[in-house]
Amino acid sequence: METQDVFCAFEALVKKSFLEVMKNCDKTVIEPTVLNDSAIKVETPKDQKFGDMSSNVAMVFAKTAGINPRKLAEDIAEVLQRDDRIANVNVAGPGFINWALSPSYVQKCLAEVISIPGERFGLHDLGQGQKVNIEYVSANPTGPLHAGHARGAVVGDVLANLLSAVGYYVTKEYYINDAGNQIDVLARSVYHRYCERLGRSMGPLPDNCYPGEYVSDIAQKLIKLHGNKFLDQSEQEWLPLFKQFSVQDQMTIIKQDLAELGVHHDVFVSEASLIEKGLVGETLEYLKSKGLVYQGVLNPPKGKMVDDWEPREQTLFKSTAFGDEIDRPLLKSDGSWTYFASDIAYHRDKLERGHDILINFWGADHGGYVKRMEAAVDALSDKKLTVKICQLVKFVRDGKDVKMSKRAGVFITMRDVLDAVGRDVTRFIMLTRRDDMALDFDFAQVVEKSRDNPVFYVQYAHARICSVFRQYRESFGRDFSADIAKSADLSQLNSEEELTQIKLLLQWPRALNTAALALEPHKIVFFLQEVAAGLHALWNAGKNDLTLRFVNTDNEAETASRLALLYATKMVISSGFKIVGIDPVEELR
Repeated sequence: METQDVFCAFEALVKKSFLEVMKNCDKTVIEPTVLNDSAIKVETPKDQKFGDMSSNVAMVFAKTAGINPRKLAEDIAEVLQRDDRIANVNVAGPGFINWALSPSYVQKCLAEVISIPGERFGLHDLGQGQKVNIEYVSANPTGPLHAGHARGAVVGDVLANLLSAVGYYVTKEYYINDAGNQIDVLARSVYHRYCERLGRSMGPLPDNCYPGEYVSDIAQKLIKLHGNKFLDQSEQEWLPLFKQFSVQDQMTIIKQDLAELGVHHDVFVSEASLIEKGLVGETLEYLKSKGLVYQGVLNPPKGKMVDDWEPREQTLFKSTAFGDEIDRPLLKSDGSWTYFASDIAYHRDKLERGHDILINFWGADHGGYVKRMEAAVDALSDKKLTVKICQLVKFVRDGKDVKMSKRAGVFITMRDVLDAVGRDVTRFIMLTRRDDMALDFDFAQVVEKSRDNPVFYVQYAHARICSVFRQYRESFGRDFSADIAKSADLSQLNSEEELTQIKLLLQWPRALNTAALALEPHKIVFFLQEVAAGLHALWNAGKNDLTLRFVNTDNEAETASRLALLYATKMVISSGFKIVGIDPVEELR
């Protein structure tokens, strides 16, 4: 069906027209297979005055064809003009070919869109079942998720939805960093509060411990289960249980908070379990067998601090062989594995589970870790790791920035955000900027009912459509349905605003494709905002021109044609909302 990507249909037409031009002149013969691997593009011009679509075909092949690009463009345009799907063609600049779609073709495409069942319009088999592993959130289980974690959670989750929608087989994964010193610190923090609650004077909490109220909550739960059993035991006796209990407690809360955000992972992988199963040691031996591990001393860092540098002989991975700046330690001075060693084993485990594509979402503070991890995956496989860094979110409350620190015990939790603005607003707002750009999250602004609030603006468009459907039912005594939309006379949709909205809806398949290939789920929200703007423009046109009003109580056929366009608009908004993971509303109160 052509409407599943009208751009592909016109790419085929452009190539066919170019080959016809070449056939009719005495220039170099271009084989059709060459065109398939070329940089030919058909896209929407940035300025609508140039038309609905544009192609660079003449400039791509002018040199090969031995024809001036402008002249070649004019010849191709002459062939394109013969196609009844095109209203007019023009050539601009050095050889861009621009054309406008004929109203009858646009109306025909809308009929095809309406005929697609459910919300399947735009969904296609881009991924062809390739297995994708998306790891996101993976916050250390040393406390509740803070508000900043919400961004990575949303972006990762929506990308998973998007890739699933276009034919990839996606596994959503969470890596639990439940080994190492940070977990020991958490357990000791809990033990300190445990003793205090049992009446023992412990003095000030050590500086490196976690002071948050959640630590006292964990301690109280341990008292309820075990009483004062551990009060006089040595650390060697209580530490393992306190570590295990604290991690399990925090992971339970983390999963609950993620569920409130609409995030559900398929797989949780424990770092501690990888170590216990010997997978880290096995991975080290594997890398040794490839000559990628050696004993050596790293040069001191130049001009910057490197957290894992020590002036001693160490077990090192040859990450410089794969583009990293320095080789990386695999063992600490106490003989335990570095986090990097565990991470290599973890990614080897991912690869051995048969994933074709690995994608990680990390926080802004992990940017310096990317090269070494990419190097490790390059050493393990011919598969590539893509790391997406989610930049910081600045939370504003009452006009003031809110600072966050898990160790300081004063921070906005994800639960605080969800309680304040709800799941849908949180998810939508987290996608209103590219993930590699900082985001401002103003608690007051994101709940106000105005066009300056993007989630309200799109929800309002959906609610307006629902209100028109209710008006149809009141006027004609029946619900507006898919069958009515399919039988409507769409030739009546010929105003500039109506045709513009249809053309925008026809871009939905390409928008999905572009967002999926670029791994940029925010583009879905951007497109929904465009669709909403088009709907509001239609609404306003009806206010200014009575002949363009959606409901004409004296003419059901005319009304049905206009509501068919609303039906398709609603379908796209609902489909986009499903990917974003929020519920479209039928009424705004």
